[in-house]
Amino acid sequence: MKVYNTLSRKKEDFVPLEEGKVKMYVCGPTVYNLIHIGNARPMMVFDTVRRYMEYKGYEVNYVSNFTDVDDKIIKKAVEEGVSAQEISQRYIEECKKDMADMNVKPATVHPLATQEIDGMLEMISTLIEKGFAYAVADGTVYFRTRKFEEYGKLSHKNLDDLQAGHRDIKVTGEDKEDSLDFVLWKPKKEGEPYWESPWCKGRPGWHIECSVMAKKYLGEEIDIHAGGEDLIFPHHENEIAQSEACNGKIFAKYWIHNGFLNIDNKKMSKSEGNFFTVREIKDKYDLQVLRFFMLSAHYRSPLNFSADLMEAAKNGLERILNAAENLRHLQENAAKQSMTEAERELWQGSDSFVEKFEKSMEDDFNTADAVSAVFELVKYCNTNVGEASSGELAGKLYQRMEALCDVLGIILAKEQEMLDEEIENLIAERQAARKEKNFARADEIRAILSEKGIILEDTREGVKWKRA
Repeated sequence: MKVYNTLSRKKEDFVPLEEGKVKMYVCGPTVYNLIHIGNARPMMVFDTVRRYMEYKGYEVNYVSNFTDVDDKIIKKAVEEGVSAQEISQRYIEECKKDMADMNVKPATVHPLATQEIDGMLEMISTLIEKGFAYAVADGTVYFRTRKFEEYGKLSHKNLDDLQAGHRDIKVTGEDKEDSLDFVLWKPKKEGEPYWESPWCKGRPGWHIECSVMAKKYLGEEIDIHAGGEDLIFPHHENEIAQSEACNGKIFAKYWIHNGFLNIDNKKMSKSEGNFFTVREIKDKYDLQVLRFFMLSAHYRSPLNFSADLMEAAKNGLERILNAAENLRHLQENAAKQSMTEAERELWQGSDSFVEKFEKSMEDDFNTADAVSAVFELVKYCNTNVGEASSGELAGKLYQRMEALCDVLGIILAKEQEMLDEEIENLIAERQAARKEKNFARADEIRAILSEKGIILEDTREGVKWKRA
């Protein structure tokens, strides 16, 4: 397996630190609003990387954080007159809903920055002890960037050409030793959430959060650190400096970054009026279409979002889903079950599409070529499987298609949504069961409806229901 490493700027053979296991950290969103489609791209891309690793038999420890303390969160909280915690919790839940709709698997751990403050205080203290960090009069703690001799190795920037990078927060204290030094801890402002520390009442800088969470849940050395290419500098560069200065070990072996997402060939921005949340896309398309669209290009390439391209993705996805549905139908209604000798050859002939799929994914997770392999399999099935085919052949080809699509996060068999009439009939049956004191059946029906996302509410006016 070849992986393009931002650190070396070349494809490298993937060799995990521990055989059969992959330790992977992906920077998650800052939760102050609904996630936008720019946030969605790394979520889907690296979920697909994880799925392929698991498909190949690796045990993946996948950690993706939520940044739940930040200037933007605080600003939103002030605007609404609620706590920062209320804002972050609200949007974490909303983010998880969107991730489920995009068929992004939950991480092994979703750590929250605010729950890892003790670890941050410990790492900052270690950095001070080792001479890599210093506190100034107001309690701000800075990292001595020039002391870390390899600073700039990820972004390939020359230290002398750099400006100190901070995420929306420009701290230029008079006591700062060097303009390139970045913040590890900063004093609180009026009305902000804060934590006690040896230096002042305050909160952590952005970069230290990920270093600490990666160390806690994955260890001092990890296999893959991933995120959008906008995070290379300063965020990931600063993570490397902090982690390696503190731990004395290489932080991450492979750094993987996805390209930017543009809207109609323009950078996405609210001022341009081309800013879309995942929810807004969901109003127009099944989010499986969005996922299929995202994987239609190589993850490192810039991707242009447009209505025409989404329609093309929708049509492409429908071709796959229709082929899968046809195979299921043929399997269920086949006159004969067992494969003939000729069908066995047809089955073996489909191996080439799996090989092409895997070869594509092995080459730096080239999902565009992997999708092409799926289309070739679809054409092969449509051409060679028909009413006269055995159930076994149709079933095995369906399973093969399903396995490949599962790597891409594409769901072939969707549960049919319950119709209002079906729901009403089950509610009527439940009411009858309750009258007959058959509470076991009544509870069973409630559970069935709950699994289908139907919530029942017993009121004085009778039973009301809503979709979750």
